[in-house]
Amino acid sequence: MRLLLLWLAAFTLTAPALAETTQEIVNKAPNGLAQTPPMGWNSWNRFACSVNEKIIRDAADAMVASGMRDAGYQYVVIDDCWHGPRDANGFITADPQKFPSGIKALADYVHARGLKFGIYSDAGRFTCGGRPGSQGHEYQDALSYARWGVDYLKYDWCNTGDRNAQEAYALMADALRQTGRPIVFSMCEWGTAKPWLWAKNVGNLWRTTGDIWDSFSAKDKAHDWAHPMLENVDSNEPLWPHAGPGHWNDPDMLEVGNGGMTIAEYRSHFSLWAMMAAPLIAGNDIASMDAATRSILLNKEVIAVDQDALGVQGRRVSQAGGQEVWVKPLSGGAKAVLLFNRGDQPATILASADEVGRKKAKVRDLWAHRDLRWSGSLKAIVEPHGVAMFTVTPL
Repeated sequence: MRLLLLWLAAFTLTAPALAETTQEIVNKAPNGLAQTPPMGWNSWNRFACSVNEKIIRDAADAMVASGMRDAGYQYVVIDDCWHGPRDANGFITADPQKFPSGIKALADYVHARGLKFGIYSDAGRFTCGGRPGSQGHEYQDALSYARWGVDYLKYDWCNTGDRNAQEAYALMADALRQTGRPIVFSMCEWGTAKPWLWAKNVGNLWRTTGDIWDSFSAKDKAHDWAHPMLENVDSNEPLWPHAGPGHWNDPDMLEVGNGGMTIAEYRSHFSLWAMMAAPLIAGNDIASMDAATRSILLNKEVIAVDQDALGVQGRRVSQAGGQEVWVKPLSGGAKAVLLFNRGDQPATILASADEVGRKKAKVRDLWAHRDLRWSGSLKAIVEPHGVAMFTVTPL
């Protein structure tokens, strides 16, 4: 009887939406969440389908012990392969071997540590890992997530056939709203349907790229879905006009600490994501990360650039060969300035007075953690594949 009542509740949630067109759902007011880019951790980049409840609990504990929570990281997100079968009434269950305590108990564990809990599903019949997707069960699944205490949903795009992305994501967005629980909606359809043009009031963040690969610039020839870090940067950068509070361009999760790049390259990775106001979703094994990885992920001065309340995505303002200058407007008239060297040799990079601003200013080096003397422009010798990053605050 209890399951029947839950099914009837799910049907009741579905019925009002059937009278609405996709466009009516798209035109609804934004949900008011994610006024700055979401920060947290996701299981996929490091653990893929080997995820289980111990890994998630350990990650939550590590986010507290490492200082990540205090630095602004909030969400602990289980990616694909947590799903078990659907029950007789169509409600999703957790894999009983991997998550014997159930998802609600896991969410309670995460919440008890002052963190928020996220989960994964897919707009197709099956997830990318072959588990049950949400197509045809959107309102049931949203109801389950709300009952479990989910705060964040990553919604993928595998096995969707000829389904229309705008319809699919608008439908799940409406299902989440109908629950009455505030749930950040992360759209992961890889930018194929150009969600930045229509999803401002549907999702809080949308993927603009294919899946990131733990490499600075080299392609993985064995996987055509894998994109090196720089490829995702170049796909995401031109979309800067479409980002803002509550709706962010997402070039995929962070690979910092997973071993495929050098420390300089990971520092560039983190800095570029901050300049682009991208979600900062760590993807390493934070329970065993080394000091170098911790120093990158916990750089509060760089994080502050990403989390600036003005919510403007930075962009490339000049480039010469492999030398680039990026600028991101910040609150109070300040700017973040990034000098980025794509090349294989050290390079002297100059940000001109026109790019930086001609007023007297306070200059802060965000990786050296020191103030600099203002000279009207910024210049630094930048290591190969590295960055120098500054804030320039008018006096």
